[in-house]
Amino acid sequence: MRAWAHFGYEEVDGVAYVTLDRPERLNALTFEVYGDLRDLASSLATEGDRIRTLVLRGAGGTFCSGGDVDDIIGELVERDVRDVYEFARMTGACVRNLRDMPQVVIAAVDGQAAGAGAVLACAADIRLLSEQATFQFLFTKVGLSGGDMGITWLLPRIVGLGRATELLMLGEKVDAETALRAGLATRVVPAEALDGAVAEYVTRLHRLTPWGLAMTKEMLNRAASMDYSSAVEMEAWTQTLLMGSADFREFRAAFAERRHPVFHGR
Repeated sequence: MRAWAHFGYEEVDGVAYVTLDRPERLNALTFEVYGDLRDLASSLATEGDRIRTLVLRGAGGTFCSGGDVDDIIGELVERDVRDVYEFARMTGACVRNLRDMPQVVIAAVDGQAAGAGAVLACAADIRLLSEQATFQFLFTKVGLSGGDMGITWLLPRIVGLGRATELLMLGEKVDAETALRAGLATRVVPAEALDGAVAEYVTRLHRLTPWGLAMTKEMLNRAASMDYSSAVEMEAWTQTLLMGSADFREFRAAFAERRHPVFHGR
């Protein structure tokens, strides 16, 4: 298991846990954290047999306050346009790699998810929030476009175009209950129950076929850019592929034997 120097990382029973661990800076992101997140998501994409789920979380009662004002913003204002562009592409690669990896990604959001931290949470497949969690897309408040790291693609698909427009333009804080009503949160629980909610979702997900989950994620990523007929055709090919899998045969055998199927992603 590779060590990651700029955030906490551990693997337990097929789950990779990433803990943003700069609580004294509200887990603000640095150039190095971005780079490691990008590389981790890319490397885990080939580890589907070993790692089934990725959990993103923050230490100290905060998820992530976004890019560090001193370590990133202070540095970027001194760089030329080409260097800034390369940085922006790197941050976008973090989100792209999280979306492209076949594993299910869960964001466990306690406290603040702001700026790039809010985008990272939106890149997850499931967002579990504590009651004190908040979202805030701060970009227009710091002199930037509301579109960053692919959020103008992600957020309208999560909450709808109208609500996404308001959130990205105004940059106002959204509490956990509002996030739940808008569809930005999958579930809201008390802070002390957040780890348990993550464990519950992991258990439920690990009972399902890994390949089926991966293909579901792939179709959700691709279908938005397809016309309806293309999406139906792509789903037909995907299901044909999976109907020839060992997991599909395992379901049939388990059903006949009146037991729970044991899936292996094959």
